Amino acid sequence: MGWALAAGAVLLISGVHDEEPPRPPAARAFSAAAAPAPPAVRPLPPAEPVRLRIAAIGVDAPMTRVGLDAAGALRTPPPDEPGLAGWYGDGTAPGAAGTAIVAGHVDTPAGDPGVFYDLGALAEGATVEISRADRRTAVFTVRAVELYDKKRFPSEKVYGGSGRPELRLITCGGGYTEGTGYLGNVVVYATLTAVR
Repeated sequence: MGWALAAGAVLLISGVHDEEPPRPPAARAFSAAAAPAPPAVRPLPPAEPVRLRIAAIGVDAPMTRVGLDAAGALRTPPPDEPGLAGWYGDGTAPGAAGTAIVAGHVDTPAGDPGVFYDLGALAEGATVEISRADRRTAVFTVRAVELYDKKRFPSEKVYGGSGRPELRLITCGGGYTEGTGYLGNVVVYATLTAVR
């Protein structure tokens, strides 16, 4: 995808932080490019996503469409709705050919957990299910979970497509400072492996 998504700049919520959200352990923070490709599944036609479930970390969330701001950065769901997952609606629909992008808050300004608080705890092989408006469920398998410094966020790697149905889940992560907020982004790389 050629647009200039600056995910790290907008996923931040400046709150009260007594403890950090989970980070991907070093053993699980591996290169998505090196991960073996799961079995190919035929892409679905585009359809609006309506709900996201990640059983491994207890996520069962409604989805909402988000776009880009004037600077070309990916918007997130409203800060007062931290339980929503935001799908980039001008991009690929989850399950269709291409890279679908879903962003969510890690926490609230008060420090309460957001929809993707535990995203960094996901492991390779976990499943992500997205129910769609066409009554189909796209099932993705996690290939990698990585933590990037916001100043060195690899936009092309994260947002670029492989020609097959891919999914990226993005939230803030890493260390936190009062002046700048979270210093990094957690990115989950997943590939469509089943359709129900």
